[in-house]
Amino acid sequence: MKKSKKEQHTAKKTDKLGDSTEKETKYVQSRALSDLPSSDIEHFLTENTIKVTDTGEDAANLRPILSFSHLPPCDGKLYDPLSSFSSPTAIQSTTWPLLFSGRDVIGIAETGSGKTLAFGLPCLKKLHDTKRKCNKRPSQPMAVIISPTRELAKQIHDQLVKFAKPMGVEVACIFGGVGKDEQREALKTAPIVVATPGRLKDLQNDGSVDLAKVKYLVLDEADRMLDKGFEQDIKDIILPMSTSRRQTVMFTATWPPVVRNLATTFMKTPVTVTIGGDPSADPRANTRIKQDVEVIQPHEKEQRLVQLLNQSQRGPKPPKVLVFCLYKKEAVRVERLLRNKGFKVAGIHGDLGQQERFRSLEAFKSGAATVLVATDVAARGLDIPAVKLVINVTFPLTVEDYVHRIGR
Repeated sequence: MKKSKKEQHTAKKTDKLGDSTEKETKYVQSRALSDLPSSDIEHFLTENTIKVTDTGEDAANLRPILSFSHLPPCDGKLYDPLSSFSSPTAIQSTTWPLLFSGRDVIGIAETGSGKTLAFGLPCLKKLHDTKRKCNKRPSQPMAVIISPTRELAKQIHDQLVKFAKPMGVEVACIFGGVGKDEQREALKTAPIVVATPGRLKDLQNDGSVDLAKVKYLVLDEADRMLDKGFEQDIKDIILPMSTSRRQTVMFTATWPPVVRNLATTFMKTPVTVTIGGDPSADPRANTRIKQDVEVIQPHEKEQRLVQLLNQSQRGPKPPKVLVFCLYKKEAVRVERLLRNKGFKVAGIHGDLGQQERFRSLEAFKSGAATVLVATDVAARGLDIPAVKLVINVTFPLTVEDYVHRIGR
C-alpha cells in the first residue's frame, strides 16, 4: 500500500567527492503512532509547552514519537539500552522524527532533558543504516559532536558508548589537558568523535583528523561555546565539511541572538524545536524549582552556608547539594572550609587537573561526596542526577548562567 506524505519522509545523501553513493534511507512513521487520536498529540505538545517552527511542511506532518515502540525499525541492538527508560523525554519525542528524516534541527531545552540521546540515537541509526562501524579511511569520522567543556564531552561519550558498543561502533573522546597520541590512535578507527573545539582544531590543523566526510554534525551547548570564545574555532572546524551532504544539529538550553545568527551561516532550513517557552525571550528558570533569596553581608555568607549544609546533611542518607562560587579562588576557599567542618565535599573548577575533575564528578555522582563546590564550568550541560539543593554563594555574571546553575 502506498504511504501518504504524512507517513513517509525521505533523506537522500549523495557523496559528490567520489565515494560510492549511500543507500537512500526513509523514515516511515509507525502505524501505531499514526493511529493515535490527534487529541493525544495536541495534549502532549501543550502539556510540555512544545513549539515547532519550520519554513517547510515536514514538521507539521511528523508526529512526536511518544513511545519507544514508535521508533523506526532497526535490526541491530541499538534500542536495547532503552529498556532502562520508561518513555522518551519531550525533546527526544519531538526531534527524533525530524532527525530520522534527515532535517537540520535546532533543539532548545533545559539541562537534564535528555538531549544527548535526542541527537545520539539518530546519529547511531544513521551509521547502522549505512553500515559504517569503522572509518572507511583512517581518521575520517562520519559524525562529530562538539561540546564546550571536557566534562560534558566525556559525559556525552560515556552515554553514547552504552548504545554504540553493542553495535560494534567506536566513539572517540577528544579534549585538551591530556596527551594527543592516544587520541590520534582513537581517531583512526572511530566513526563518531565527541570533542571540545580547541583540541579538535589542533588535531585538524596537524593533519591528525580529516573532517571532509562528516555527514552528521552536532553542536551541544552552542551558546556556551560562544561565551567561551570558540566561534572562530567552530567555523574553522566546519569549513571542510560538505554542506550538501551534512546534517547539522544544535542543542542548547538557551538560544540568544548571537547563536541564532551563527546558525544561519551553516544550517539548511532548520526546524526549531522549543521545549518550555519562547527562546527569544529572557531566560527563565524552571518553574518547578523553588527559589529562595537571602540578602546578607558578604562576610556572613560562609557562616550561613555552613548553617544551611548542617540542616540538609543530617541523617544517614544526606541529599546531594551543589554549591556554586563565581571564581576559582573562592571555590578553593569554600571547599577547604567545608572539608574542615567535616562535610563530604568534592570540588570542580579550573585549577584542578583533568583527572581530579573527573574524580570529583564521579565521587559526587556515586554519593562518596554529597557536596560539590563548583564554578560555572559545571553549570552547563552536565547531567548530575538527584541534586536536591543548589546554593549560590555568589551570584553568577549572567542570568543565563543562573538558569543553568539551578536547572538540575
